Amino acid sequence: MNNYEEDMRIDDQMLDVEWLEQPEKMFKYCKLAAEARRDLDAAKEKVDIVKADLDKQIRSTPAVFGIEKITETAIQNVILTRTEYIKANNSFMQLKYEVDMASSAVRAMEQRKEALENLVRLHGQSYFAGPRVPHDDLSAMRELKKSKITPQISTITRNK
Repeated sequence: MNNYEEDMRIDDQMLDVEWLEQPEKMFKYCKLAAEARRDLDAAKEKVDIVKADLDKQIRSTPAVFGIEKITETAIQNVILTRTEYIKANNSFMQLKYEVDMASSAVRAMEQRKEALENLVRLHGQSYFAGPRVPHDDLSAMRELKKSKITPQISTITRNK
């Protein structure tokens, strides 16, 4: 489903950029969810058509399907074993899973928005106070991240 893990990440050093990208990311996952629901509806309709066609065939020639006495249960049992029904139903179940995953992605993007709001609040309270590096200076950003990691690593190795 696209690059979900990357889309969920938040760079707390670039909150302005993250906020600018949030609506676009949210729309992307809302659109995916809507498309998945549309495909699910079409698959459900396909299952219903296959089921109706099989029901009609079974009722018109029950002996061909091994039915001596026509009952609703007998018809349903035959339908459930037919290859065309199994394929249509499997497709429906796969699409149902995709709808669930797309809906979960939308909920996760809502959580991302809340996380951004909270990070902005923390930023406003000077929680992230420290040396500032321009967003477009990637080498300086890497050095800053290294300097944050290096003391932690040396502390860990000294404690061993």
